[in-house]
This record gives sequence, C-alpha cells and structure tokens, in this order.
Amino acid sequence: MRKLLYIAGLLIILVVLMRAYVPIALEHSMNQVQTHTRYPVTETGQALHDSLFIADLHTDSTLWRRDLAHEATRGHVDLPRLRQGNVSLQVFSATTKSPRGQNYKRNTSASDNITLLAIAQGWPLATWNSLYARANYQLDRLHQLTQNPEANLLLVRNRADLNNLIAARRRGEPVTAAMYLIEGAHSLEGKLDNLDKLHARGLHFVGLTHFFDNRLGGSLHGVSQAGLTPFGEAVVRRAEALGMNIDIAHASPQMVRDVLTIATRPVILSHGGFKGNCDTPRNLDDSLMQEVAAQGGIIGVGYWDGAICEPTPSGIARAIRYGIELLGIEHIALGSDFDGTVTTPFDTAGLAALTQALLDQGFSEAEIRAVMGENVKRYLMQQLPAS
Repeated sequence: MRKLLYIAGLLIILVVLMRAYVPIALEHSMNQVQTHTRYPVTETGQALHDSLFIADLHTDSTLWRRDLAHEATRGHVDLPRLRQGNVSLQVFSATTKSPRGQNYKRNTSASDNITLLAIAQGWPLATWNSLYARANYQLDRLHQLTQNPEANLLLVRNRADLNNLIAARRRGEPVTAAMYLIEGAHSLEGKLDNLDKLHARGLHFVGLTHFFDNRLGGSLHGVSQAGLTPFGEAVVRRAEALGMNIDIAHASPQMVRDVLTIATRPVILSHGGFKGNCDTPRNLDDSLMQEVAAQGGIIGVGYWDGAICEPTPSGIARAIRYGIELLGIEHIALGSDFDGTVTTPFDTAGLAALTQALLDQGFSEAEIRAVMGENVKRYLMQQLPAS
C-alpha cells in the first residue's frame, strides 16, 4: 500500500511540474524574438506611429497559457504590449491541431501536437479529444478578457463595435479590439452547425486549412493539393450567408482557385508573403495573389523568415513594398503570425520599428497609414454587418 501511495504521489508531482514548467519552456523555445540591438526610432517616426490606426490580422496568443491581461516576459502578444505598440485591432486565431514534424512541404493529419499541449496547460477535459472544444475554449478566453477591466478589450462583431473602437481611440482611450479566426475549419468536426455556433459567439474569419489536408480540401503543406470538397464548398457558402469572410492562408492553390470561383465576398490571406519576394513553399505564386486582389482581397504580410525571407524591420518593409507594386496599396496589411511558433524581429510592443523602417524606405504617410491598418478598417467597414 505504501508503495502504491508513493507511486501515486510521484505521479501527482510529475503532473504538477509538467503543468507548471513544460508550457513555459515550450513557449520560450517556440515564440522567440531575435536578439538585436535597439532599433532606432526617430521622434518623427514615433509621433507618426502613435497617430496610426494599427491592425494585425493574425496572432495565435490564445493557444498559450498566459494571462493576456498582464505583460509577460515570453511570447509576442498580450494586452499591455498591444497598447505599447499602439495596436488598435488584433485578430486572434485559434490553432486546434498541429502535426508532429510540422513543415512547409508535406504533412499528414495522422498526429497532433496540440493534444499534449492542451493536457500540459490544464485545458478543460473536453478539449483533450475535441477540436471543436479547443476552438470554443480559445474563444472563451477572449470573452473572459472582455470582462476584465484590466484588459480593456472590445470584441468586434459588427460595424457599430468598430465605430465604437474608432471613437474611443480618437478620444485617447487605451482600448484594444479583438476579432476571432479559426485556423483550419477541421475544428468544425465536419458539422455545419458548429460553424453557426461559433459565429453566434463571435467568430468572423474562417480559415479553411492549416498544415494538413482536412474534410474541406487540400492544404498548401498537405499531401493531396486538392481543391474544395463538397463539405468545403458548403462551409464557404454558409460562412458567407452568415456574413463571415474566408481566410485562405495555408490553402492549396487549387483550393484558393475554388474559393475564388464561388465566393461572393472578398477573402483575406491573414498571414504570409509573396513568392516573387521570398521563394519558399510557404508562399503562393504571385499570379494567384493577383487573383485574390482582383476580387478585393487583403494580404497580411508576415514577420518571419518563411514569409519574407529576411525577418527584420527593413525586410518586412521591403515585402510590403513588393506587395504594393504587385497588387496595389489597398490590398496590403499586417499579418504578423505572432505567437505562432515563429521567431520575429520584435514583439508587438516594438511595432514602431516597422513604422520607422517604412519611413526610411521612402513610404509616404498615406501609404504607411494604409498598410498599418486603414486598409483593414476600410475592409471591415464594408464587410461587417451593421449591428
């Protein structure tokens, strides 16, 4: 009996240690900021940055066990750092499944890293084997933040919410807004009803795939390179009927073409880059990006090596310039992929370094305002329901 109690005690200690230290160690190793000397920001650059409406189309911060209402010493995004970086609107993405050995070239759906992460972080039991529960849980975290006065977070679901945000920012109030995205509609578990349920709770952007093929079709990093399945088509049509927009990040080229054929609303690519600027398997061909833009789409330019090849403030600025010359100013936005197991040149508190890099490369004030957030603001004013 004593031996059994001893073993049970050891197991309890191991579980406690795993939950206390493993998630922290994992995030320290996965969501890194490059070691760098201080990026110089001029008074002119800082003044311009402080006057901007800034929107970022992608962060995976709800995946990690951090209280986002308080500033952390790891990762890229929390509410205090969003305020330091003068971010007005942040799109939070729910990652619900990630294959072992994840890479840009070829992955299957046979394995999943998020299950162990969910267990180690003490997520609710339902999330251990349900992708839909994981999407719901990460949305729960956003709702909880909106109830926390320290966070000062507004969930944007319609134009009235967006107008409230804009008015508050103009009054100098330190309010930040959030929108919600699912990174891969495998989290619907094959049920259109689950899309309706998530939408009713605040979902707006629907990412169709992530790093592996799913019931909706082929991933850019999957095996089949297939287009939309009948279920994928049903999800696109239902999402649009509910007033949501599709995110084609991680979708195979054929899936992107299929979406553009049936979509009646402009899509986004929440985080990525341009193959002509950075020739990696993570990026779609420029010609396909032009098709996305031709239908009014928005491209969120990422900050990490797989998207832009040179992950520095000047490298991001050059990728943005390339996108403007390829697609036109109105189609370019920010899509950091912060907290998405990437290494970036700065965290969200350091965004003024990007504004300065844009100035240094000859961008006009109008161009800077557009790509840093005004394009997203305009897009949302056109796409969100009135109330």
